[in-house]
Amino acid sequence: MPVNFAILRDKAFADEPLSRAECQGIFQCPPEQLEELSQYVYEVRRRYKGNGVSVQILTNAKSGNCDQNCAYCAQSAVSSAKIDKYPLVPFEILGNNASIASEKKVNRHCIGLSGMRFRDDPIDAFCDHIRRLDSKTPICCSIGFVTRSQAVKLKEAGITRINHNLNTGRNFYPKICTTHTYDERLANIEMLRSVGFEICCGGIVGMGESDDDVIDMLLDVRRIAPECVPINFLIPISGTPLEASDTQKLTPEYCLKVLMLARLLNPKTDVRCAAGRELYLRDHHALMFRAVNSIFAAGYLTTSGDGIGETIQIIEECGFKHDPK
Repeated sequence: MPVNFAILRDKAFADEPLSRAECQGIFQCPPEQLEELSQYVYEVRRRYKGNGVSVQILTNAKSGNCDQNCAYCAQSAVSSAKIDKYPLVPFEILGNNASIASEKKVNRHCIGLSGMRFRDDPIDAFCDHIRRLDSKTPICCSIGFVTRSQAVKLKEAGITRINHNLNTGRNFYPKICTTHTYDERLANIEMLRSVGFEICCGGIVGMGESDDDVIDMLLDVRRIAPECVPINFLIPISGTPLEASDTQKLTPEYCLKVLMLARLLNPKTDVRCAAGRELYLRDHHALMFRAVNSIFAAGYLTTSGDGIGETIQIIEECGFKHDPK
């Protein structure tokens, strides 16, 4: 049965969750109706997020040598990808990137550290770096499963938000990772929230999951109610278990449907198009911005991306505005 787009918009305005059938209806939207759907989605985006787009940069502050077996990741224990591997970077690297973030007026400096569990010493060293930054740009950190005491240290050092993605739906998760569980991720997010962090939580699409798996993930993300929902589209990396993944499903139309569903389920939240934007949505940014209000510039941990200046130019050419903080 065709979905009534106006009903979806009105549910989003009321911050009511869509039913599973309505979520499935987004994926079943025929190509000739995608433009109409995007207009209704844009009404929701514009009401809560205006016409601005925030830009984030990402620093890979500790690379490789992770003991987890996440199939998509070039830094995992089962990856033979040719990447640089290094412990915590010197302060000067973080300081330089923080200066770039300030100069270019990006909205958030995201810092990633590979690994799932950490001894206290590396956490203490990282916190020292963060305190020395004295950054005017808000800092987000992707840092795996920290303990509560470590989380408190990170918060006191000046980190305001933690990224911890669900990555995919519960039923599909064991096909992507077996060294930790989906429930461990949920518990970690709950602990981080209790410490006082804002939460950045989304996932990766294109790993062989079904539409229902994507829906499962996004419905769980809605229940978490994060401040930001990043959606990544798989970039198969040579040397990872997903290097030969069939990404034909990731057409621009399909990617747009995922982003539009993320917006309708999270009307008041920042929805970010992250990795894969340049690969799958290159000529569809204008439609993409009807759903998302946040993007990355200058790369994604182990893969490259559009530069900051180029990213801001794309935003403005699409009729939106960079919204520096």
